[in-house]
Amino acid sequence: MDNKRKRARPDDYFKDWKQREALAEGMIPLVGRLSREKSVKCYIYGKPLVNRSVYEIMKDHRYVRQVEGNELSEKETFPVFNRLSQMDLGPAHIDVGRLAVGYSVQGVAAGLSLEQYLDRELSSLVGSEGKALAIPQDVVLYGFGRIGRLMARILIDQTNGGDCLRLRAIVVRKGQAPNDLEKRASLLRRDSVHGAFDGTIRLDEERQSFVANGNEIKVIYADAPDNIDYTQYGINNAIIIDNTGVWRDEAGLSKHLNSKGVSKVILTAPGKGTLKNVVAGINDDVIEPTDTIISAASCTTNAIAPPLKAMDDEYGIVAGHVETVHAFTNDQNLIDNYHKASRRGRAATLNMVITETGAAVAVGKVLPQLVGKLTGNAIRVPTPNVSMAILNLTLSRATTVEEVNEFMRHQALHSPLRNQIDYSASPEVVSSDFVGSRHACIFDAQATIVNGKQAVLYLWYDNEYGYSCQVFRILEQMAGIKYAVYPQQD
Repeated sequence: MDNKRKRARPDDYFKDWKQREALAEGMIPLVGRLSREKSVKCYIYGKPLVNRSVYEIMKDHRYVRQVEGNELSEKETFPVFNRLSQMDLGPAHIDVGRLAVGYSVQGVAAGLSLEQYLDRELSSLVGSEGKALAIPQDVVLYGFGRIGRLMARILIDQTNGGDCLRLRAIVVRKGQAPNDLEKRASLLRRDSVHGAFDGTIRLDEERQSFVANGNEIKVIYADAPDNIDYTQYGINNAIIIDNTGVWRDEAGLSKHLNSKGVSKVILTAPGKGTLKNVVAGINDDVIEPTDTIISAASCTTNAIAPPLKAMDDEYGIVAGHVETVHAFTNDQNLIDNYHKASRRGRAATLNMVITETGAAVAVGKVLPQLVGKLTGNAIRVPTPNVSMAILNLTLSRATTVEEVNEFMRHQALHSPLRNQIDYSASPEVVSSDFVGSRHACIFDAQATIVNGKQAVLYLWYDNEYGYSCQVFRILEQMAGIKYAVYPQQD
């Protein structure tokens, strides 16, 4: 849907702004009710609208101009929201921005009213009974570090009506501080990188839990994964998300399955041995209903696999090198001190540190056609979050910067990979602009280099939050949750 549209300049910018501001304000209760009462999640070109402020919603509309070259006004989308709220819809993910643009381009040309167009486009969803899940799925976070706490934020944010995924507990080792529970809650409440928790958190010392936006989350203290009786906490058939990285093969992770109340395990690190490494949107079709343990691979593998698949499908990758410029992590030392790994003992906040990455090899587990074609290395840099992957590729045919950029723009907006690949055409963006990105990676069109069959692609990725969103997509699939998506693939 690449039709370019230009809107007439308003006579009074301020009056136009206040009108659009009022419409955005009116969208908030409509979005909330659709989410809570009908399990309908609304988006503007892939950007989720639940719990967004008025100005964030307006910025989401403005974003469309950057990536599509089209104007999108709240005056076009509000009638769509209003109509959706009146329809008898089943659970779905609906991109209101795309529907609004689709109507202005296709519906008007066909002589349809907005109601007629939406009835036609959403006909298979109207009157749909059923829920995404018959009964809510219990989820437990084993480990509560950087990824664990971000997974908690995502799960709490996605609770909606409470009939899908429910975060029931976190499992940690008992700390030395007497106010351990308070400290755990405080780390969820405040984050130096991602900001304050969006909602309220209260402690219940007597029940050894904290309550986040109405979700009671038990804090379970344990030293091993195989000696916990989750059923005594009212937790059954739980999916465990292991964020510790201590156990990375099937034998080690199977210990979780020995605990009462556990059904499946997801590892938030590269799996070893025969464990399936899965990147959402790329090879998630390998997940079988009978699978009990899955690895969600690494943040870097999740970042590079989608664009590599896209480029290989379109151009054919003969060979390539992946260089990651990665934010420092907890594994490094703040100041110089002993570390078992080479160079990682040097101060993370003062140095660029050359280290290895297994992502170039690991991507072969996700995209077998690239086995033996890629090499990789990494440089840890003194930033706390958001990394970059640089793909230096030899292609099977010559191309141009313009062709590659347009191809990747289309992948980001109109392909099955649009949840994984985002697109930026701004010449001014830097790493901190992508904190909180829900995509596996963001393609930077301004940095693309092409010389015949040689192409260099620059990809930003929030190695914490973007990766956690990918893990959440795997979690939904493991739980058997599948939403209808509208509009369907362009």
